This record gives sequence, C-alpha cells and structure tokens, in this order.
Amino acid sequence: MRKAEVKLHALTAGWLSQDENGYHFAYDSAYLKTDKPAPVSLTLPLQEAPFTNKVLFPFFDGLIPEGWLLDIAQKNWKLNPRDRMGLLLACCKDCIGAASIYPVAEEEATP
Repeated sequence: MRKAEVKLHALTAGWLSQDENGYHFAYDSAYLKTDKPAPVSLTLPLQEAPFTNKVLFPFFDGLIPEGWLLDIAQKNWKLNPRDRMGLLLACCKDCIGAASIYPVAEEEATP
C-alpha cells in the first residue's frame, strides 16, 4: 500500500492511498473541523466517508506533469508512465496551485 498526505494551502486536508482494491481518499478529521474547510476539488466534496475508485481520481491525475516535463521525470526517476501514484508521489510536492502531495511511510499515515 502506498500513501500520501494531501495538503491544501499548507494544511493537511486528507490522505490518499493505493492498495489492491484501487485508490482511496479521505479528508483528515481535524481538517473537517477547521473554521472554513475547502474541498480539494469539486469532484471530492467535503465528507467524513472516504472516496474509493479503481483508477486515480481525476483531480490528482491532473496534478501529474505532462509532455517534456513528464518525460524528464520518467527518465530521472525511472518511473513507469502507467504508475500514476508513483508519478504523483515523485512529482507533486510543489505543484502550481493550492494542493501538494507528500509521500508518507506506511507507519506514519493516519487516515
């Protein structure tokens, strides 16, 4: 299982994971209790129940670079272009916009 911390404006908004059943995204309970939490995407509205999908959620897939930048990432880190979670974890710590994705060791993750 691979996990990532999803930050929005430097606040931990939620947790993204991948296992044999697909992808899962859950908002952090502390984030949901903040003054005015915002959803990471309109397709992932605020809710306590986790989201599950067989493929990477479109919002997160859209953060992965394309074109020549993707080619550079694949060559430098020897990543498979079909490994969308691997690309997300390797390339999306400093994205354009409010969201950022940080790899989390399995023992550190708290959904």
